[in-house]
Amino acid sequence: MIRSLYKFDWVLFSALVLLLGLSLAVLYPISYSGAKEIPDQSHFLRQSIFAIMGLAAFFVFAFFDYRSLKNYSTVLYVLGFLLLLAVLIFGKVVRGTTGWIGISGVHLQPVEPFKIIAAILLAKYFSLHLRSIGDYKHILISLAPVAISIFLVIKQPDFGSAFVIFFLWISILVMSGVNRKHLLVLFSILLIVALLGWNFFLKGYQKERVTTLFSASSDPLGAGYNVLQSTVAVGSGGILGKGLGHGSQSQLNFLPEKHTDFIFAVVAEELGFGGAVFVLVLISVVLSRFIKIALNSRDNFGKLLVGGAASIVFVHSLINIGMNIGVMPVTGIPLPFLSYGGSSLVTLMAAAGMAESVCRINRS
Repeated sequence: MIRSLYKFDWVLFSALVLLLGLSLAVLYPISYSGAKEIPDQSHFLRQSIFAIMGLAAFFVFAFFDYRSLKNYSTVLYVLGFLLLLAVLIFGKVVRGTTGWIGISGVHLQPVEPFKIIAAILLAKYFSLHLRSIGDYKHILISLAPVAISIFLVIKQPDFGSAFVIFFLWISILVMSGVNRKHLLVLFSILLIVALLGWNFFLKGYQKERVTTLFSASSDPLGAGYNVLQSTVAVGSGGILGKGLGHGSQSQLNFLPEKHTDFIFAVVAEELGFGGAVFVLVLISVVLSRFIKIALNSRDNFGKLLVGGAASIVFVHSLINIGMNIGVMPVTGIPLPFLSYGGSSLVTLMAAAGMAESVCRINRS
């Protein structure tokens, strides 16, 4: 075990620990926000537990042979599918989305672990058919389980997570070396589907989130409120910020969902431009180490698995930070390793552990 530790990517691990520490540092003063006589430290205490669980998941998967995951990909997919189905029947509604299952006071968001399950399934499929990847049938076959799961996620409705799963599929397709002409045809079809979806499937409030992106000031007390308060928080931080626990937008509760969706805005307000850049650098380090591990992988399954995990972290970061600065619709996508929430944090730490497993075995 000690020899295995020497083969770790310690730069990746250090970046993850710093992100976890920053998350807890930002969440702690939020517990005292507003005019509360009795501070509510539940978010901080729970996130501390989630961080410990995440580190445990990281080390479990880091010392697990990632190649064995291929043997469990189908079972994992069926389990994930059943959970996505169960959440529509027994799920708890939070902010208009039926995305959580409550078990003995613990709430699980099945779509978060399903993203990594989808990465495992797709990595296995394309690694087995890499030599015949030019055949169009592989795009259709791989799309089937993805499309079914996206349909269930949209029914929650959670369009943000549905897009993440779709982006994951596209990313692994590209990494597999699929024919570019096939991709062009695919994008044309998807564009038509997207236009039809806008007209016939999106609900009124979901359309408002998108249209508000371009004119948040048109409805400052309604659909545009979240975006406006977030951009005010980001812009008011200046270079060095107002200090932890001293952000007016976050501490006086003007900023909604400050512990989850808009935690980046809290960082930008309280730690300033320097704090925001620090977050971007740490996430960039995580992504760069993922990419390096994927490129150095000896087998295609490891390459596609870690590459898929990198795409999940990337699109999560892009969407979350984008909606915090007003250039992306508000979708409820958490910021990796920073936002409050156990399902996302533990899942992504497990994915990072899988990357470490690829790194460790490749250095053997």
